[in-house]
Amino acid sequence: MKRSVIKSTGRYLPSRRVTNEELTKSLDTSNEWIVQRTGIEARYWVGEGEDVGTSDLAYEAAIIALERANWHPEELDLIVFATMTPDLNVPGSGVFLQNLLGAKRVPAIDIRQQCTGFLHGLEICDAYIRSEKAQKILLVGAEFQSRYLELTTENRDTAVIFADGAGAVCIEAVETNDEIGVITSILHADGKYSRALHVGLPARKSGHVISPNVIENGEHFPYMDGKTVFKLAVTRLPRVADELLAKANMKIEDLDMVIPHQANLRINDAFGERMKIPKEKMYNNIQRYGNTTAATIPIALDELMEKNMLKSKDTIMLIGLGAGLTWGGVIYKLM
Repeated sequence: MKRSVIKSTGRYLPSRRVTNEELTKSLDTSNEWIVQRTGIEARYWVGEGEDVGTSDLAYEAAIIALERANWHPEELDLIVFATMTPDLNVPGSGVFLQNLLGAKRVPAIDIRQQCTGFLHGLEICDAYIRSEKAQKILLVGAEFQSRYLELTTENRDTAVIFADGAGAVCIEAVETNDEIGVITSILHADGKYSRALHVGLPARKSGHVISPNVIENGEHFPYMDGKTVFKLAVTRLPRVADELLAKANMKIEDLDMVIPHQANLRINDAFGERMKIPKEKMYNNIQRYGNTTAATIPIALDELMEKNMLKSKDTIMLIGLGAGLTWGGVIYKLM
């Protein structure tokens, strides 16, 4: 039986580290206000004036993962790129990454599922491998969000949260009867809440996409109804976690580590408490990196591997909720 196994990981953060203290120079806020509401202490942004795109961040993480797997880019059967901040609206960033890697003729898929993009990507990779359409896949989650942030007090709820970064994994098909790799996955969506977290540009309007009214109304900046997103997260994440465990015929005690999407530390703490997950089994790094959206889970996974906090046969849950509204998770067992 074909199993989808993560052979290697990699991550990349821009060089510019932005502390909460630095943000107080532009916004009416404080370190205490930001930490209390989000848990974030610092984040990384692309430096001002740097000629960099989202695919460049993805490339740096991908090269690390490929080198660790001892794979050449042309060996890949597929590239899957999850992001909500592509280099251009058309084409997607997958082909830019393919070109940077020199992965000639390798097909590239773009996923626009925001905070759950990496989870959707993992399920897609697993489907390709189980159907024997691919043997070696590069999956990347990357974001360049700082360019969309409005550094004003009115928009501080988003300005203090979102950050830049990339995480990558090399996924390989392994023939085995052992219960390893991707064990199960569940994904949901509810478009009723599509306006709770969105960017209004391009807009559903007649006439030109970019107009004085669009700019004047700030539709090119992200909007977030933080209270609604928080309430949905703390109720729906436990439900989908229970669904995953039931589908895999497991209990919460069977998990060795839970890696939640890093949207807000308060959300993750509330989720952990409701599921009765010991703190040592919940991995959070939003304090250092902020919310890198599609990149949060692969960055965290790479950190865990680097710190030797995961061992052979460990079972982990990857879980998240975000714009769309989309939410879901994956249960994965290491070789």
